[in-house]
Amino acid sequence: MKKNLLIIFITIGFSFVSKAQEEALTWHTDMNKAFEKASLENKPLMIFFTGSDWCGWCIRLQNEVFKTPDFKTWAKNNVILVELDFPRKKQLEREQLMQNYQLQKMFKVTGYPSVHFALASSTQDGNKNLNSLGKTGYVRGGAVKWLEIANNIVNQAN
Repeated sequence: MKKNLLIIFITIGFSFVSKAQEEALTWHTDMNKAFEKASLENKPLMIFFTGSDWCGWCIRLQNEVFKTPDFKTWAKNNVILVELDFPRKKQLEREQLMQNYQLQKMFKVTGYPSVHFALASSTQDGNKNLNSLGKTGYVRGGAVKWLEIANNIVNQAN
């Protein structure tokens, strides 16, 4: 009897783990990989500039919007996610840090959180272009309000 119960609990546990893995979003930290994926899937990039371990508004945006089922469904269908982090406690690899600062400068980010939407395109000579669609940040009202704004920006690409 105990053996059967253990098997049942293990089976239930695995189903929860696989369900959580299905729902997990992929946040790219390598812009080149995200660029390639966006080009292949013909989706805009959603580039999230954050101070993950110190920015209160960034953490609120994550909790109130990015971790919700509505956002997860929307993101999977509409964008390729990129997270460019500027932490204070955690050390980033030098290459990633340089990439993040270069993109911060390119998008003229002066505050956090900052979310930019851009189309990825390549020229015939292989140069990569990011064409800005718009930007937003933290928006009061949770996922519904935030997604309303994001949809307005992303729909410009269509």
